[in-house]
Amino acid sequence: MHSAWQGETARLVVPIFQRDFSVKPSNVTGTLYIVATPIGNLEDITLRAIRVLREADLIAAEDTRHTRKLLDAHGIRTPMISLHEHNEEGRVPSLIAKMGDGRSIAHVSDAGTPGLSDPGFRLIRAAIARNIPVVPVPGVSAAVAALSASGLTMNRFLFQGFLPAKPAGRRRQLADLAMEPGTMVFFESPHRLPAMLRDISDVLGNRSVVVCRELTKIHESFIRGTAQDVMRVLAGGPVKGEITVLVSGCEETKPQWTDADIMKRFEQLRQNPALSRRDCVDQIAAETGVSKNRIYKLTVAG
Repeated sequence: MHSAWQGETARLVVPIFQRDFSVKPSNVTGTLYIVATPIGNLEDITLRAIRVLREADLIAAEDTRHTRKLLDAHGIRTPMISLHEHNEEGRVPSLIAKMGDGRSIAHVSDAGTPGLSDPGFRLIRAAIARNIPVVPVPGVSAAVAALSASGLTMNRFLFQGFLPAKPAGRRRQLADLAMEPGTMVFFESPHRLPAMLRDISDVLGNRSVVVCRELTKIHESFIRGTAQDVMRVLAGGPVKGEITVLVSGCEETKPQWTDADIMKRFEQLRQNPALSRRDCVDQIAAETGVSKNRIYKLTVAG
Protein backbone atom coordinates (compact mmCIF):
# COMPACT_ATOMS: atom_id res chain seq x y z
CA MET A 1 0.00 0.00 0.00
CA HIS A 2 1.54 3.35 -1.01
CA SER A 3 0.44 6.86 -0.13
CA ALA A 4 1.82 8.03 -3.47
CA TRP A 5 -1.26 6.53 -5.08
CA GLN A 6 -3.58 8.93 -3.30
CA GLY A 7 -5.26 11.08 -5.92
CA GLU A 8 -4.08 8.87 -8.78
CA THR A 9 -7.57 8.85 -10.29
CA ALA A 10 -7.17 12.46 -11.37
CA ARG A 11 -4.21 11.60 -13.62
CA LEU A 12 -5.65 8.59 -15.41
CA VAL A 13 -5.31 8.58 -19.17
CA VAL A 14 -8.29 6.29 -19.85
CA PRO A 15 -11.70 7.94 -19.25
CA ILE A 16 -14.05 6.13 -16.90
CA PHE A 17 -15.99 3.35 -18.57
CA GLN A 18 -14.73 4.34 -22.04
CA ARG A 19 -14.73 1.37 -24.35
CA ASP A 20 -13.72 1.08 -27.98
CA PHE A 21 -16.73 -0.67 -29.50
CA SER A 22 -14.98 -0.81 -32.88
CA VAL A 23 -12.74 -3.48 -31.36
CA LYS A 24 -14.58 -6.78 -31.57
CA PRO A 25 -13.80 -9.47 -28.99
CA SER A 26 -12.16 -12.48 -30.56
CA ASN A 27 -11.48 -16.02 -29.48
CA VAL A 28 -7.78 -15.27 -29.17
CA THR A 29 -8.14 -12.26 -26.84
CA GLY A 30 -6.42 -12.86 -23.53
CA THR A 31 -7.71 -12.04 -20.07
CA LEU A 32 -6.62 -9.75 -17.26
CA TYR A 33 -7.00 -11.38 -13.85
CA ILE A 34 -6.98 -9.08 -10.81
CA VAL A 35 -5.67 -11.39 -8.12
CA ALA A 36 -5.88 -10.59 -4.40
CA THR A 37 -2.84 -11.82 -2.47
CA PRO A 38 -2.05 -12.17 1.26
CA ILE A 39 -1.51 -9.01 3.30
CA GLY A 40 0.88 -10.83 5.59
CA ASN A 41 0.24 -14.51 6.26
CA LEU A 42 1.15 -16.47 3.12
CA GLU A 43 -1.60 -19.01 3.88
CA ASP A 44 -4.26 -16.36 3.22
CA ILE A 45 -4.66 -17.09 -0.47
CA THR A 46 -7.48 -18.90 -2.23
CA LEU A 47 -7.16 -22.12 -4.19
CA ARG A 48 -8.47 -20.26 -7.22
CA ALA A 49 -5.82 -17.57 -6.91
CA ILE A 50 -3.08 -20.21 -6.79
CA ARG A 51 -4.49 -21.88 -9.92
CA VAL A 52 -4.78 -18.59 -11.82
CA LEU A 53 -1.23 -17.57 -10.93
CA ARG A 54 0.01 -20.98 -12.05
CA GLU A 55 -1.92 -21.04 -15.33
CA ALA A 56 -1.43 -17.42 -16.42
CA ASP A 57 1.07 -16.66 -19.18
CA LEU A 58 2.53 -13.77 -17.20
CA ILE A 59 2.25 -12.19 -13.76
CA ALA A 60 2.42 -8.39 -13.56
CA ALA A 61 3.66 -7.75 -10.03
CA GLU A 62 4.17 -4.54 -8.10
CA ASP A 63 7.48 -5.88 -6.77
CA THR A 64 8.71 -9.09 -8.38
CA ARG A 65 11.08 -9.81 -5.49
CA HIS A 66 8.24 -9.62 -3.00
CA THR A 67 5.88 -11.73 -5.14
CA ARG A 68 8.63 -14.32 -5.70
CA LYS A 69 8.33 -15.31 -2.02
CA LEU A 70 4.62 -16.02 -2.49
CA LEU A 71 5.16 -17.96 -5.70
CA ASP A 72 7.97 -20.04 -4.19
CA ALA A 73 5.77 -20.89 -1.20
CA HIS A 74 3.23 -22.45 -3.56
CA GLY A 75 5.56 -23.89 -6.19
CA ILE A 76 4.50 -21.45 -8.93
CA ARG A 77 6.96 -20.86 -11.78
CA THR A 78 5.02 -18.42 -13.97
CA PRO A 79 7.26 -15.67 -15.39
CA MET A 80 6.86 -12.16 -13.95
CA ILE A 81 7.19 -8.57 -15.05
CA SER A 82 7.15 -5.52 -12.79
CA LEU A 83 4.23 -3.09 -12.79
CA HIS A 84 4.53 -0.31 -10.22
CA GLU A 85 3.86 3.39 -9.77
CA HIS A 86 7.02 4.44 -11.61
CA ASN A 87 6.57 2.35 -14.77
CA GLU A 88 2.85 1.62 -15.09
CA GLU A 89 2.06 4.34 -17.60
CA GLY A 90 4.82 3.19 -19.96
CA ARG A 91 4.30 -0.52 -19.47
CA VAL A 92 0.52 -0.71 -19.93
CA PRO A 93 0.55 -0.59 -23.77
CA SER A 94 2.85 -3.63 -24.05
CA LEU A 95 0.74 -5.59 -21.57
CA ILE A 96 -2.42 -4.72 -23.49
CA ALA A 97 -0.70 -5.89 -26.70
CA LYS A 98 0.19 -9.22 -25.10
CA MET A 99 -3.42 -9.79 -24.07
CA GLY A 100 -4.53 -8.73 -27.53
CA ASP A 101 -2.37 -11.58 -28.86
CA GLY A 102 -4.24 -14.03 -26.65
CA ARG A 103 -2.02 -14.20 -23.57
CA SER A 104 -3.50 -14.03 -20.08
CA ILE A 105 -1.99 -11.80 -17.41
CA ALA A 106 -2.48 -12.02 -13.66
CA HIS A 107 -1.94 -8.73 -11.89
CA VAL A 108 -0.92 -8.69 -8.23
CA SER A 109 0.15 -5.96 -5.83
CA ASP A 110 2.47 -6.48 -2.88
CA ALA A 111 -0.48 -7.19 -0.60
CA GLY A 112 -4.26 -7.31 -0.82
CA THR A 113 -6.36 -6.32 -3.81
CA PRO A 114 -4.65 -4.44 -6.68
CA GLY A 115 -5.89 -0.92 -7.32
CA LEU A 116 -6.83 -0.13 -3.70
CA SER A 117 -4.15 2.44 -2.81
CA ASP A 118 -1.87 0.36 -5.05
CA PRO A 119 -0.93 0.32 -8.75
CA GLY A 120 -3.16 -1.34 -11.33
CA PHE A 121 -5.81 1.23 -12.06
CA ARG A 122 -4.37 2.32 -15.43
CA LEU A 123 -4.01 -1.29 -16.58
CA ILE A 124 -7.58 -2.15 -15.60
CA ARG A 125 -9.01 0.89 -17.37
CA ALA A 126 -6.94 0.25 -20.50
CA ALA A 127 -8.09 -3.38 -20.64
CA ILE A 128 -11.73 -2.32 -20.34
CA ALA A 129 -11.23 0.25 -23.10
CA ARG A 130 -9.92 -2.49 -25.43
CA ASN A 131 -12.73 -4.93 -24.56
CA ILE A 132 -10.30 -7.30 -22.87
CA PRO A 133 -12.06 -9.35 -20.18
CA VAL A 134 -11.14 -8.24 -16.66
CA VAL A 135 -11.77 -11.00 -14.11
CA PRO A 136 -11.58 -10.41 -10.35
CA VAL A 137 -10.06 -13.17 -8.23
CA PRO A 138 -11.15 -11.98 -4.78
CA GLY A 139 -9.36 -12.57 -1.53
CA VAL A 140 -7.81 -10.67 1.34
CA SER A 141 -8.41 -6.94 1.84
CA ALA A 142 -6.80 -5.04 4.71
CA ALA A 143 -9.84 -2.77 4.95
CA VAL A 144 -12.34 -5.64 5.30
CA ALA A 145 -10.04 -7.65 7.58
CA ALA A 146 -9.69 -4.65 9.90
CA LEU A 147 -13.45 -4.05 9.91
CA SER A 148 -14.22 -7.67 10.73
CA ALA A 149 -12.30 -7.53 14.02
CA SER A 150 -12.81 -3.88 14.91
CA GLY A 151 -16.03 -4.03 16.88
CA LEU A 152 -17.27 -0.98 14.97
CA THR A 153 -20.37 -0.90 12.76
CA MET A 154 -19.87 -2.86 9.54
CA ASN A 155 -23.23 -2.49 7.77
CA ARG A 156 -22.03 0.80 6.30
CA PHE A 157 -18.44 1.90 5.86
CA LEU A 158 -16.39 4.33 3.78
CA PHE A 159 -12.92 3.44 2.53
CA GLN A 160 -10.77 6.57 2.29
CA GLY A 161 -7.28 5.16 1.76
CA PHE A 162 -4.52 7.61 2.71
CA LEU A 163 -5.37 11.09 3.97
CA PRO A 164 -3.32 14.04 2.66
CA ALA A 165 0.17 14.16 4.15
CA LYS A 166 0.04 17.90 4.90
CA PRO A 167 -1.86 18.89 8.08
CA ALA A 168 -4.11 21.50 6.45
CA GLY A 169 -5.24 19.12 3.71
CA ARG A 170 -5.72 16.29 6.19
CA ARG A 171 -7.88 18.42 8.47
CA ARG A 172 -9.91 19.71 5.54
CA GLN A 173 -10.68 16.19 4.35
CA LEU A 174 -11.59 15.06 7.87
CA ALA A 175 -13.92 18.05 8.18
CA ASP A 176 -15.66 16.96 4.98
CA LEU A 177 -16.27 13.58 6.65
CA ALA A 178 -17.63 14.99 9.92
CA MET A 179 -21.23 13.97 9.21
CA GLU A 180 -20.42 10.59 7.59
CA PRO A 181 -22.58 8.01 9.44
CA GLY A 182 -20.59 4.93 8.43
CA THR A 183 -17.34 3.61 9.87
CA MET A 184 -14.40 5.24 8.10
CA VAL A 185 -11.38 3.19 7.05
CA PHE A 186 -7.98 4.75 6.43
CA PHE A 187 -4.45 3.60 5.67
CA GLU A 188 -1.64 5.53 7.34
CA SER A 189 2.12 5.45 7.62
CA PRO A 190 3.52 4.81 11.12
CA HIS A 191 5.35 8.13 11.37
CA ARG A 192 2.20 10.16 10.53
CA LEU A 193 -0.13 8.18 12.80
CA PRO A 194 0.22 10.41 15.92
CA ALA A 195 -0.56 13.57 13.92
CA MET A 196 -3.50 11.84 12.23
CA LEU A 197 -4.99 10.84 15.59
CA ARG A 198 -4.60 14.38 16.94
CA ASP A 199 -6.42 15.73 13.92
CA ILE A 200 -9.19 13.14 14.29
CA SER A 201 -9.67 14.21 17.90
CA ASP A 202 -9.60 17.93 17.06
CA VAL A 203 -11.77 17.79 13.94
CA LEU A 204 -14.16 14.87 14.51
CA GLY A 205 -14.19 14.83 18.30
CA ASN A 206 -13.28 12.02 20.66
CA ARG A 207 -14.70 9.26 18.40
CA SER A 208 -14.19 5.53 18.83
CA VAL A 209 -11.01 4.52 17.01
CA VAL A 210 -9.34 1.21 16.22
CA VAL A 211 -5.70 1.13 15.13
CA CYS A 212 -4.85 -2.17 13.43
CA ARG A 213 -1.18 -2.98 13.04
CA GLU A 214 0.49 -5.74 11.02
CA LEU A 215 -2.76 -7.51 10.13
CA THR A 216 -2.40 -11.32 9.76
CA LYS A 217 1.30 -11.17 10.67
CA ILE A 218 3.08 -12.46 13.79
CA HIS A 219 2.88 -9.09 15.55
CA GLU A 220 -0.74 -8.34 14.65
CA SER A 221 -2.33 -6.02 17.19
CA PHE A 222 -5.46 -3.94 17.74
CA ILE A 223 -5.69 -0.81 19.86
CA ARG A 224 -9.30 0.09 20.62
CA GLY A 225 -10.70 3.09 22.44
CA THR A 226 -11.49 6.74 21.94
CA ALA A 227 -9.12 8.83 19.84
CA GLN A 228 -7.55 10.27 22.98
CA ASP A 229 -7.27 6.82 24.62
CA VAL A 230 -5.41 5.48 21.61
CA MET A 231 -3.13 8.52 21.52
CA ARG A 232 -2.16 7.89 25.14
CA VAL A 233 -1.42 4.24 24.45
CA LEU A 234 0.78 5.10 21.48
CA ALA A 235 2.62 7.88 23.33
CA GLY A 236 5.01 5.30 24.81
CA GLY A 237 7.08 4.89 21.66
CA PRO A 238 7.16 4.76 17.85
CA VAL A 239 4.73 2.56 15.94
CA LYS A 240 6.04 0.22 13.26
CA GLY A 241 4.48 -1.83 10.48
CA GLU A 242 1.47 -1.54 8.19
CA ILE A 243 -1.30 0.53 9.76
CA THR A 244 -5.07 0.56 9.17
CA VAL A 245 -7.16 3.05 11.15
CA LEU A 246 -10.92 2.82 11.66
CA VAL A 247 -13.04 5.68 13.01
CA SER A 248 -16.65 5.47 14.09
CA GLY A 249 -19.18 7.41 12.06
CA CYS A 250 -21.30 10.34 13.17
CA GLU A 251 -24.24 9.10 15.24
CA GLU A 252 -26.08 12.39 15.56
CA THR A 253 -28.18 14.38 13.15
CA LYS A 254 -27.17 17.98 12.55
CA PRO A 255 -28.43 20.21 15.40
CA GLN A 256 -29.80 23.71 14.98
CA TRP A 257 -26.83 26.01 15.42
CA THR A 258 -27.34 29.53 16.76
CA ASP A 259 -25.04 32.42 15.90
CA ALA A 260 -23.62 32.17 19.43
CA ASP A 261 -22.89 28.44 18.94
CA ILE A 262 -21.08 29.13 15.69
CA MET A 263 -18.96 31.90 17.21
CA LYS A 264 -18.07 29.69 20.18
CA ARG A 265 -16.93 26.89 17.88
CA PHE A 266 -15.01 29.40 15.75
CA GLU A 267 -13.12 30.71 18.79
CA GLN A 268 -12.28 27.12 19.79
CA LEU A 269 -10.83 26.34 16.39
CA ARG A 270 -8.90 29.62 16.22
CA GLN A 271 -6.88 28.48 19.23
CA ASN A 272 -5.07 26.14 16.84
CA PRO A 273 -2.40 28.21 15.04
CA ALA A 274 -2.27 25.68 12.20
CA LEU A 275 -5.82 26.59 11.12
CA SER A 276 -6.47 29.68 9.00
CA ARG A 277 -9.77 31.55 9.11
CA ARG A 278 -10.79 29.74 5.92
CA ASP A 279 -9.92 26.36 7.48
CA CYS A 280 -12.11 27.20 10.48
CA VAL A 281 -15.02 28.30 8.28
CA ASP A 282 -14.74 25.16 6.14
CA GLN A 283 -14.65 22.91 9.20
CA ILE A 284 -17.63 24.56 10.89
CA ALA A 285 -19.63 24.32 7.66
CA ALA A 286 -18.87 20.60 7.44
CA GLU A 287 -19.77 20.03 11.11
CA THR A 288 -22.96 22.06 11.20
CA GLY A 289 -24.41 22.15 7.70
CA VAL A 290 -24.56 25.96 7.99
CA SER A 291 -23.59 27.82 4.82
CA LYS A 292 -20.03 29.09 4.59
CA ASN A 293 -21.36 32.51 3.64
CA ARG A 294 -23.29 32.83 6.92
CA ILE A 295 -20.33 31.60 8.98
CA TYR A 296 -17.95 33.97 7.23
CA LYS A 297 -20.19 36.99 7.80
CA LEU A 298 -20.58 36.12 11.47
CA THR A 299 -16.88 35.61 12.09
CA VAL A 300 -15.86 38.78 10.23
CA ALA A 301 -18.44 40.84 12.13
CA GLY A 302 -17.30 39.26 15.39
